[in-house]
Amino acid sequence: MKKYLFVALALLLVQIVSAQGYQVSLKAPAFKSGIAYLTHYWGTNLNVVDSAAINSSGVGIFKGPEKLIGGIYVVVLPGKQIRIELLIDKEQQISITTDTSDVINKTVITGSKENILYQQYQKFVASKGKLLQEERMAYAMSTTKADSLLHEKNYNLYNGQLNDYREGVLKNQPKSMLAVLLSAMKEPDMPKQSPVTHQDTLNYYYNYRNHYWDGVSFMDERVIRTPFFIKKIEQYYGEILPQAPDSIIKDVDYKLLLARSCPEMYKFLLNWFTDNYINPKYMGQDAIFVHLFEKYHSKGISNWLNEKQMESISRRAYMLMSNLVGEKGADLQLLDSTGKPSSLYNVQADFTLLCFWDPNCGHCKEEVPRLDSIYRASWKKHGVKIYAVLTPDEKTNSKPDWVNYIKEHNLSDWTNVYQTKEMELADFAAQKPSFRQLYDVTLTPTLYLLDKEKRIIGKRLTWQQLNDLLEVKWKTSSPN
Repeated sequence: MKKYLFVALALLLVQIVSAQGYQVSLKAPAFKSGIAYLTHYWGTNLNVVDSAAINSSGVGIFKGPEKLIGGIYVVVLPGKQIRIELLIDKEQQISITTDTSDVINKTVITGSKENILYQQYQKFVASKGKLLQEERMAYAMSTTKADSLLHEKNYNLYNGQLNDYREGVLKNQPKSMLAVLLSAMKEPDMPKQSPVTHQDTLNYYYNYRNHYWDGVSFMDERVIRTPFFIKKIEQYYGEILPQAPDSIIKDVDYKLLLARSCPEMYKFLLNWFTDNYINPKYMGQDAIFVHLFEKYHSKGISNWLNEKQMESISRRAYMLMSNLVGEKGADLQLLDSTGKPSSLYNVQADFTLLCFWDPNCGHCKEEVPRLDSIYRASWKKHGVKIYAVLTPDEKTNSKPDWVNYIKEHNLSDWTNVYQTKEMELADFAAQKPSFRQLYDVTLTPTLYLLDKEKRIIGKRLTWQQLNDLLEVKWKTSSPN
């Protein structure tokens, strides 16, 4: 009796463990061999979750002991040319039978109610999408106004039917996963009337921005595994939110606060923010990356990163901390071309151009003469001064070439400085950061613009961009 009881308990345990995991059974008779992949969206990419060998009957089984996180998954058939999308949520014992001659209309998915609704939606979108494309092409080829109006009318009709279908899902199946995804995809409603005044335009903008995330829950990890969520993030942080670092930092902190009870969402967002701002598109936004490092990474919150990744993030953050736009640049105590001490802070000017260059650098040979030309033609009479630092190749002695270049190109109006090897070793022994670290000098030439108090107002710009910046500064500071 005890033996039978033990067997019954064992079978029950197996059933419980099985219920906790996932199994996706695939039947594709057109294939007699090969490897199929179960993948999910991670941004715009597909991440492989599992693989399955296809047997001679066209059957393959994906199976794992732990439940999958909900989202849009994609089964990629052997050859990687045919894909089957499906929703995976609470029901994770799923069977797929497909006819590769017409995957959309001849694929049957059982074991998941979510996929009945999703397949109906896919078929409807495919049919309307075809009609929309036909009308779009017909409109482009129209030769008369009547034809244009007809195809525009038809396009709007089909597009309206598509929107009505989506609204119907949201209304009639509000708790379905498809409804969650459609809600997250939905754009904020815009006023029907066109803006008339500047204030109207501002009101429309604020309305759009304030309602942009209405359909998205940052506590629902399922939206991560979709192809549209990353696009929504990219549009918001690249086009909608003001690009000022302070505005972005405030918003980033708020989004991470919303996601703190959802580990996968939190991980996704922090990774994306870090990747996006470690090498930002706009000057000054590296302050966002430094903020992320100081508030999150340095506190051990991103424990999913490996040692090499964490080391790379830390090294980059420390290279940027001392040269953020708006902060005071570090003083440099170097020697001029005659061997006399020369401090950056001793340069008295409304604006100081800090230039790191090497006479043996090909790009420097092109840019330095141009920099000197604009300096002589315009900047000098406005009181701009140049503090130029030799950044020698560690394998060669650039000082003789540097001295010759200064003489040949008559850079005597510049404050030309360098650091001896002995000075460099002394700073290293004293654990003082080098000028390369203080000013993030990884390429030459590297240019900074400092104001009268030596605050950084421009960094890593071309001489043309610096000239534009100076023109603006002179214009705004000049009396009317």
